[in-house]
Amino acid sequence: MNTTITGKTLIEIGYTDGKILGLALDIMKANFADTEEKELLALFKKIKDYPESFLDDEILHTLATEIIEASNAPKDETIALLNDAKPYSIFGADYIEEGARSQMDIAMKLPVTAGGALMPDAHQGYGLPIGGVLATRNAIIPYGVGVDIGCRMALSIFDIPEKHYFGKDAMYKRELIAFTKFGAGQNFNGNEKADHEVLENEAFNSTHFLKNLHGKAWAQLGTSGGGNHFVEWGIIDFAARDEVLNIDKGRYLALLTHSGSRGFGATIAGHYTKLAKEICKLPKEAANLAYLDLNSAEGQEYWIAMNLAGDYASACHEVIHKRLTKAIGAKVLARVENHHNFAWKEMLDGEEVIVHRKGATPAGKGVMGIIPGSMTAPGFLVRGKGEMSSINSASHGAGRQMSRTKALQSITKSDMKAILKDHNVTLIGAGLDEAPMAYKDIHKVMAAQTALVDVIATFEPKMVRMADDGSRED
Repeated sequence: MNTTITGKTLIEIGYTDGKILGLALDIMKANFADTEEKELLALFKKIKDYPESFLDDEILHTLATEIIEASNAPKDETIALLNDAKPYSIFGADYIEEGARSQMDIAMKLPVTAGGALMPDAHQGYGLPIGGVLATRNAIIPYGVGVDIGCRMALSIFDIPEKHYFGKDAMYKRELIAFTKFGAGQNFNGNEKADHEVLENEAFNSTHFLKNLHGKAWAQLGTSGGGNHFVEWGIIDFAARDEVLNIDKGRYLALLTHSGSRGFGATIAGHYTKLAKEICKLPKEAANLAYLDLNSAEGQEYWIAMNLAGDYASACHEVIHKRLTKAIGAKVLARVENHHNFAWKEMLDGEEVIVHRKGATPAGKGVMGIIPGSMTAPGFLVRGKGEMSSINSASHGAGRQMSRTKALQSITKSDMKAILKDHNVTLIGAGLDEAPMAYKDIHKVMAAQTALVDVIATFEPKMVRMADDGSRED
C-alpha cells in the first residue's frame, strides 16, 4: 500500500473518522498495495460519492454497503427553535416569577407552537411552567401535560345546610379518615379494593405497556396522592340562585377533592417522556418539551394512554365521593368536576390544535370549574367566559409563591397551628410545605382573571385531609 495515504488523507476527500474510515484503510492495505496514490484516491472518492455503483464489486461491496447504511441511518439532528418567541397573553403578570416566564418563552419558540397563555397562578415547573397553556400543531408534549396526568378537582354539593355540619366534627372526621388514603404508593388490598367500569376500559389492552399497569391501577383506585392533593369538607355559599345547577341561594355542606391518576399516570408520563426525548432532539434548554407527532405510532399510543389516565383519575374521585356520600347519608344536589394536566383537541384561529393545560382550568364559555385557594383560603366555583386570548383557560388554584424548601425553612408548626385556628380549620396530615402562607393570595389571583371566569359560589374549607408526611407522587 502507498504509505503516504493515511486516515487524514481520506478525511480530506470526504470520509469521516470512524468505522468506515478504518474499513477503507484495511481494504486499501489488503488489496491495493501496488496502486498509485492518485488513482487510488480517485477510486475511493468515487466509492464515497457513488457507493451504489460498487455493490456488485467483489472487493469493495462491503465498504459500499457500510457507506449506504450510514447515510440512511436516523440522524440525531437537533430540531432548531424559532429565533423569536411567538407572542402570548399573560394574566396577573405582577404575581408571576421570572422563571415561569422564561420557560414559557422557550415553549413559544417550538416549531410546532400555535399559541400560548400564562395564568395568574403560574410558577416554574418542569418543561412547561405550571399555569402554562400551550397550543401545538399535531404534536403532543408529555411534559406539557405533566406527571400527574388528568389531575382534577371534584365538588359534591349536599342537601345538608351549613348549621347541620357544626357540632358533628367527630363524625365527619371519622368518615374522612375511614374512606380516604393518601401518599405515594398507597393502595387498597383485598376487600378494600374499589370496583369501577374504568377497569374494563379496552384501552388497557391496546398496548403491552398499559396492560401491565392494570394491577397497579386497580390497587390505587380511590386513593389520593401526596403534595397538594386533598379531600376536604367545607361550606359552599351561593349568594344567589344558580339556574344551571338548580341550587337556591344558601350555604350548604360540600365535599371537595383534588388528586390525579396516581402511580398509573406517573408511570405513563415517565415512559413517554423518555421516548419523546429519544425521538425529538431539542436544544438543551427545551429538552423537557420534547414532543411526539400525533401521526406517529408513539404519538397515538401516548394519546390513548393519556386519555385512559384521565378517565382513571376521574374514577378515583367518583369512588371517594360515592363512599363519603353514603357514609354521611346525604343527597347530592350537584356535582362539578374539571381537570388540568391534560391535552385537548380544540379549535384556535380556525385550525385544530392540541391545547396543553399544565395546571390550568378549562374555561370555555359556560364551562364549570373549581379554583381552590389553600387549606384556609376560599375556593371558587366558576363558569368560563370563553376568552380566546387565554385559549379558553383560567388558573387552577392560587399557585405557589414559596418553594417547598423555602416553606420548610421559614414556616414553623406554631405558625401553621395559629393560622388554622384563626380560620377554624381542622387539618389531618400535611407537611409545612403545604402551609397556606406558601401560596399566593387567591383573591389577587381571581381579580387578575375576571375576564376569564364568573364566580358562581364560594367554598370555605372546614376539615382538610392531606398526605401525612407531605409526600409527593412518584
